[in-house]
Amino acid sequence: MKIESQGGFLLSKVHRLSGRVFTRMLKEHGIEINPAQGRILFVLWQEDAIPIRELATRTALGKSTLTSMLDRLEESEYIVRERSETDRRVILVKRTDKDRAAQAAYERVSQEMSDVYYRGLTKAEIGAFERTLERILGNLAEQHGKGTP
Repeated sequence: MKIESQGGFLLSKVHRLSGRVFTRMLKEHGIEINPAQGRILFVLWQEDAIPIRELATRTALGKSTLTSMLDRLEESEYIVRERSETDRRVILVKRTDKDRAAQAAYERVSQEMSDVYYRGLTKAEIGAFERTLERILGNLAEQHGKGTP
């Protein structure tokens, strides 16, 4: 049986290649974090001092992956982990001054990456593409909720 569409295959290739391109762009700008660590920092830029459990949900990273990323970010002094003053069982992830200083540069590189993604596309094409991706993501999330890995 021949599979006519290859959207999933193409998305996988885009994901891998964009990760390599983005990592190179970050290095060229002297930014020492990888894209997965950037996802963590991006969430913290929206809301600082959040519980690890909430950070895992918002980044969609597994516990072991998130823990190793947080270890590296903490070693590099981009974040600190502290116990909550109101609930000692909760560990909060907080930004540092180093992260605040790096945010503008990281956002510039992110914009450059978006420019690469959408080069040659009209606003209408970009909108249609993103709406389609949102629908695909919704389909996958629905299927995942049914217990399918």
